[in-house]
Amino acid sequence: MKFSVSGRAAAVCAASTLSAVMLLTNGSIAGAAPADTPSAAAAAPDIDVANVKAHLAQLQSIATANGGNRAHGNTGYKASLDYVKAKLDAAGFTTTVQQFTSSGRTGYNLIADWPGGDANRVLMAGSHLDSVGAGPGINDNGSGSAAILETALAVSRAGYQPAKHLRFAWWGAEELGMVGSRTYVNGLSSASRSKISGYLNFDMIGSPNPGYFVYDDDPTIQKTFQDYFTGLGVSTEPETEGDGRSDHAPFKNAGVPVGGLFSGADYTKTAVQASKWGGTSGRAFDACYHSSCDKTTNIDDTALNRNGDAIAYAVWKLSS
Repeated sequence: MKFSVSGRAAAVCAASTLSAVMLLTNGSIAGAAPADTPSAAAAAPDIDVANVKAHLAQLQSIATANGGNRAHGNTGYKASLDYVKAKLDAAGFTTTVQQFTSSGRTGYNLIADWPGGDANRVLMAGSHLDSVGAGPGINDNGSGSAAILETALAVSRAGYQPAKHLRFAWWGAEELGMVGSRTYVNGLSSASRSKISGYLNFDMIGSPNPGYFVYDDDPTIQKTFQDYFTGLGVSTEPETEGDGRSDHAPFKNAGVPVGGLFSGADYTKTAVQASKWGGTSGRAFDACYHSSCDKTTNIDDTALNRNGDAIAYAVWKLSS
């Protein structure tokens, strides 16, 4: 998740110009995956949290090998993008790398389209792939990036053929003020924007002292996530900490229905929240937010598992 309002305001002033688009495709569709979800989402597969954590381990290794971070303009970010792209290419997605410039450095978005579905009705799911310079960014936002990657791979394994066209995205330079996602949205024609039926955003979903927050922007998307957690017996709260602070904002400002999940950043968990979610009151949801300790040890497996399954539930339900 990006910096505070003052940091964002300064960052947004950085130049951001679209300079190239590259399209690469490869891969094949594998066999079907089993379904293990609440009854209301019988068609959606279970997202194996071990697979999500394996992606996080790879992102951690990339950060360790590249100065301890995966920040915009640094080698760790491009290596992270290359890792995700290779997985998607092998799974049969059509991948597009969108290049832009911000703060004098080159940044990249990765867009992955699943073949088929109604091109006039596009469901998107996205997360930012960059970290801050202070650390590897495993919760912020390796967690969202790894979970939607595994959801995309589950689409391939299932040979899923949704009614809507599915598109996944990994954004660059979010920590500088949603530069990558804004570049993407601003580059769309009004006709292309109107074809996006919904954009789902996942920015920090494995916080070590987690909450269960659902974006309250679009009622249909919000209810979809709430229904999933109700089926688990987990109560949710409207997401307010990140309002306008992540990659859903450019889509929302362009009139696209948006929604998403969030497990909390540097706000403090209250006693009431601890009583219903567990964890420790009086402490931040993520005490390692934007710090060097945001490593693979900074993840709550239960939150990561629940939110990963909720992503698949929503993708299947909203694309059918």
